Amino acid sequence: MRVLAALSGGVDSAVAAARAKDAGHDVVGVHMALSRSRAEHRTGSRGCCSIEDANDARRAADRLGIPYYVWDLSDEFHDTVVADFLSEYAAGRTPNPCVRCNEHIKFDTLLERGIALGFDAVCTGHYARIDVREDGGRELHRAADAAKDQSYVLAVMGPERLARAMFPLGTVASKAEVRAEAVARGLGVSNKPDSYDICFVADGDTKGFLARELGERPGDIVDETGEVVGAHEGAYAFTVGQRKGLRLPRPAADGAPRYVTGIDTARNVVTVGPETLLSVRELVGESVVWLADDVGAREPTPVEVQVRAHGTPVAGTVVRDDARVTVALEEPMRGVAAGQSLVLYRGSRVLGQATLVRQPA
Repeated sequence: MRVLAALSGGVDSAVAAARAKDAGHDVVGVHMALSRSRAEHRTGSRGCCSIEDANDARRAADRLGIPYYVWDLSDEFHDTVVADFLSEYAAGRTPNPCVRCNEHIKFDTLLERGIALGFDAVCTGHYARIDVREDGGRELHRAADAAKDQSYVLAVMGPERLARAMFPLGTVASKAEVRAEAVARGLGVSNKPDSYDICFVADGDTKGFLARELGERPGDIVDETGEVVGAHEGAYAFTVGQRKGLRLPRPAADGAPRYVTGIDTARNVVTVGPETLLSVRELVGESVVWLADDVGAREPTPVEVQVRAHGTPVAGTVVRDDARVTVALEEPMRGVAAGQSLVLYRGSRVLGQATLVRQPA
């Protein structure tokens, strides 16, 4: 197959490309320039798409003996991932930009361009497994290395994109194994730190980024009775379940900690209350992406549910139709916010994904 290998400049994508080449594929490397103002160097594990990253990707491609290109996708990235991030926070929801990047950039724009150029598949350094059944159906599974598993942020890709995806690192036992393989292959990125946080917020100050982009919008913080207990500079800067950074002038009457329990950006009001108000027993999600073509709809189906990339799965029962999924949980889940990605598993297998559309009652 002709394979387009996404080279970020890090160790994972470099080793993934090397494994794709070892498997006999015709591999071409491409580095996606996603930032409109690329720094010359990255700051440790923060940021991405620096000139340093592009140069590291080029050196990896040279070492592997594969062609290498840089594609400027900064406009697409800004107009989809960054714009979605800002609009979701402005609406009081809590988005996951990595999910949107995989949906719109890595397995949409990149794949679309690759197919137009005659490529059969896109190869990335994500930690996830693709299993092929005897009937030819493809299943997305958790990676062998649970600590690095990225199936949560990949669940949004859908069956058509899954059919053209390759994740060569899904079966590795640990990141240490990948770094050792990079050393053995002579790849200079073997000790490069992993990227964390939001790539387009290089300093890690999400609240500051939102304030600069959305502006200050002073408003009230109220308790569960509606009494004003504090003030904020923008309801968009909060997320359900948040405890720190509330800056309330006085403690609750019972002295217990208070958490964000609701965000109303139309009224510009943030509601806080006791931890008990954060627990929910039902999740509702829309914009459903279903990967399990052999699992029927409408019938109650046992699942495990995850609402954060590295959250603890909670058992439940899902019922879905073409528009939404509704999950009854076996035990309460706390701190659930509209806008989060709801991913449904059965064991290691990803069944589907949806976006939480409201704070469930």
